[in-house]
Amino acid sequence: MSSGDSDPSSSPLSPSSEQFEVVIAGGGVAGLEAALALRDMARERVALTIIAPNADFVHRPTAVLEPFRYGEAQRYPLAKIARDVGALLVKDSFVWVDTTARVAHTEMGGQFSYDALLLALGARAHAPYKHALTIDDRRMDEIVYGLILGVEGGYVKSLALVIPGRIAWPLPVYELALMTAARASEMSMNLEMTIVTPEESPLGIFGIGASAAVSDLLREAGITAVTSASAEVPSSGRVLISPGDRQIEADRIVALPEVFGPAVRGLPVSDHGFIPVDLHCQVRATDRVYAAGDATDFAVKHGGIASQQADAAAEAIAALAGTDLAPQPFEAVIRGTLLTGGAPKFLSACIAGGQGIDSQIADTPSWSPPGKIASKYLARYLSLAPCSD
Repeated sequence: MSSGDSDPSSSPLSPSSEQFEVVIAGGGVAGLEAALALRDMARERVALTIIAPNADFVHRPTAVLEPFRYGEAQRYPLAKIARDVGALLVKDSFVWVDTTARVAHTEMGGQFSYDALLLALGARAHAPYKHALTIDDRRMDEIVYGLILGVEGGYVKSLALVIPGRIAWPLPVYELALMTAARASEMSMNLEMTIVTPEESPLGIFGIGASAAVSDLLREAGITAVTSASAEVPSSGRVLISPGDRQIEADRIVALPEVFGPAVRGLPVSDHGFIPVDLHCQVRATDRVYAAGDATDFAVKHGGIASQQADAAAEAIAALAGTDLAPQPFEAVIRGTLLTGGAPKFLSACIAGGQGIDSQIADTPSWSPPGKIASKYLARYLSLAPCSD
C-alpha cells in the first residue's frame, strides 16, 4: 500500500517478522507526537501505521484567532508528515479492536495486525445547552464571526460565557472573553461581559498564583467572573445561576461543549466513555494497547497533556520493541498560552490532585519552541514544516 492512498484489506495485515508493528489510531496531537517519538526512540526497530480519517493536521488551539481576522488555523498535510516519519498512512476511521487476536478494525473493513496499538482518538463534543452558541474549534470562524460582527456593530451589548459542569479545558472561554473585550475597546463599544464557571477561581487548574493573575486581567478588561457556579440556559438570552438563584440577561450566550470518550468496543470503559489508562498510558486490563490524549480518563483535556501521554506510551512501546529505554511514568506538566487581544500570557503548572502546583504566569514562555502546543517532538517538527495553503 502507498502512503496516503491505502485501501484497507479485508484480511489482517501481518506485521513484518523483522520489525515491531505499531498501529497508531488518530492523526491529531497525540497520534503525531507518538509517531515522531517512536521514530526517534526505536528508529528502524518499528514499522509505523497511522490510521486517520482526516487529510490534514489542523493546529486547532489557534482557531480562536480566526473570528477576529488575525489569521487562519494552520493546516499540515498528514501524507507529508507520514512520509517524513516513515509511516504508512491509511485514510480511514478506527472502530474497534480485538485484543486477543491483536487486530485493529476500521470503518471501511480494514483489519490491521499489531504488536502494539496506540489509540489517539480524541473526545466527542456535545452542546450542553439548546439556547446557547457552543464553541467548536473545528468551526470557530463560522460559529463566532457573527458574534464579533455584532459587537463591532453595537448590536451585541451584553455577552455571557458559560462553562458547563464537566470541565474539559476552560482556557478558550477566557481567550474569547479577553479578545472580545479588547476588540470592543478598540471600537469604543460598551460591552457587558460575564463568565459563569464551576471553577473555584478563573483557570484555577494552573494554581493560585496564575489564577490570581488571570483574575486581574479579567477585572482590568471589565469582565465579571461568577465562580463556583452551576448554570442553566432555559431560554434565549437567559442564564440561571445556582447556588443563589441568580439570573443573567444577555444578548448572546456562548458555552463550552461537554466532552465524552469514544467508548471503544473491545476495551474497558471509564465514566462517560473515556479509556482508563495507567501511569504508562497502557489501557487497563489489556496487553499492548495504549491510549493518549482526550480519549483517556485523565481529567485535563489539553494538547500539551496529550503529547506528554503520547511520549510516555511511546517509551513503553519502544521498550517492548527491544530498545534499552526504561519507560518513565506520565507526569502532567501543563503549559498554556493565553491569548488576550494584546500581548499573550504564558502559564504553566505541575498538576497534582486536579490542581496546579508550582504555577507560573509570565510574559515569555518557559518552554521551547514557544507555541500553543508545548510538546517534545511535534512542536519542533511543526516549527520547521511548511503548512498547506
